[in-house]
Formats: sequence, structure tokens, C-alpha cells
Amino acid sequence: DPVDLVIVPGGFSFGDYLRCGALAGRSPVMNAVMDHAARGGAVLGVCNGFQVLTETGILPGVLIRNAGLRFSCRMVRLETAETMSSPFTQGLIAGQSLDIPVAHNEGNYFADDNLLATLNDNDQIAFKYTDASGNVNENTNPNGSSCNIAGILNPDKNVLGLMPHPENATDTALGCTDGRALFQSLVDSIS
Repeated sequence: DPVDLVIVPGGFSFGDYLRCGALAGRSPVMNAVMDHAARGGAVLGVCNGFQVLTETGILPGVLIRNAGLRFSCRMVRLETAETMSSPFTQGLIAGQSLDIPVAHNEGNYFADDNLLATLNDNDQIAFKYTDASGNVNENTNPNGSSCNIAGILNPDKNVLGLMPHPENATDTALGCTDGRALFQSLVDSIS
């Protein structure tokens, strides 16, 4: 049976005792996840799952403690980047705003200048933190991430790491349905 999508969820894998995602990133099951991604299969890492994907090297960069060393749990606004060539974003519109909640202590995505240039050149930045007017600045950044990055893609654009929780924005009972757009894009791409 082929697998269409692997989701590495949020949570505190192995208690995050060593470093967020470090132990989970070396778990034997991650070999199968890396093989799936290498074959072009879709992989989504949310929150701690994003941390796991950076620890394995499937995604570049690192996630560190939030600026101010504070846990961030709130609704944030994301803006989709220019890339629409991934299964995660093909159903979205470039520059589209999404309200999605965050809940993390180590969500500060860090990349050096060379990696940031590569991510920009390869159109791998999928989402940035922004305000209602589309402004990207430190006031809209809940964790201090480099360039307000909320989510990135691998070079083949079949793997997405995302700090906000789109699964917590899929029903009016949860207060927001903006997360549905990402999942609908995935469903449409694998149907």
C-alpha cells in the first residue's frame, strides 16, 4: 500500500530532554520518513514535527528557544510566500493571509545569511509571520524567527515544516477555519 502523506505532529517527543526533536530525529522510524521524502512523497512537520525534520536534515536550519525565552501560545497571521509549486501551497494564493495558532517554546527558526539567501533563491520559504496589513516586522514575529519565517520547504518542495498548528484551525468550534486551506491543497494534490 503506497503512502500519500506522512505527518510528523507536534508534541513533546521524548520529552524534548536533549534538544527539541533531537531524539525523535534519530528514531528508527525516521529512516522510513526520509526514504518516503526522497522518493517524492509528501511530508508535513508541524511544531515539534518541524523540529524533528530539521534534526534529521530533511529540512535545513535549526529551531531554538523563542526570543525573550517565553512560551508563545496565541493566534498569529501568516502570509503565503510566492511559491505555489508545492502540494501544501498549490491551492493557496501568493500573499494570502491565514490566521493559525502557535503554541511553542522553541519555535525560533534560525538560518545564517547564506542559508537564508538559498531559501529565498530557491523559493523555499512557504510562510512568514505578518500583520493584517501584510507587514513583516519584529512586532508580528511571535518567536524571533529569522526573516519572520513560519514555515519552509525542502528544495523539491514535497516536505513542509511549519511552526503554527493548521490542524487547530480547521473548524468553527476551534475559532478559525484557515488551516483547512493547507489540508485541502494537500488532498487536491494527492487525489
